[in-house]
Amino acid sequence: MFATPDESFRRSPDEPAGCPLPGIVAAFTPRLAEFAFEPGFVAAVDQHAAMLRELLYAQGPELTPRPLDREELSDYALGFLDALTEIGWREPVGYDYAVIRLTAVCWLVREEGLLRA
Repeated sequence: MFATPDESFRRSPDEPAGCPLPGIVAAFTPRLAEFAFEPGFVAAVDQHAAMLRELLYAQGPELTPRPLDREELSDYALGFLDALTEIGWREPVGYDYAVIRLTAVCWLVREEGLLRA
């Protein structure tokens, strides 16, 4: 499976124009099945999800994270996809930094219920 971060990640008829989250979930949900037999991949995705949470959550003095904001994650994903487009990234057969990061975005979207019903 080869893919590039093209407009298919950015468009969904049920979402605002430019929202990449449904496309990322559609493209990277099959990667979640790899968790069953790739413990290193699971650990890497978990670390990336933790980094994204830390990056996107506003920490207050009580150190209680606020809920993940869909728009902030969407903005982050758009910027990440733009950077991948600039370098001409193509999805590898295995996994690399970008696959791990996009799988973490997919996992967060699913776990937090950030897609519109």
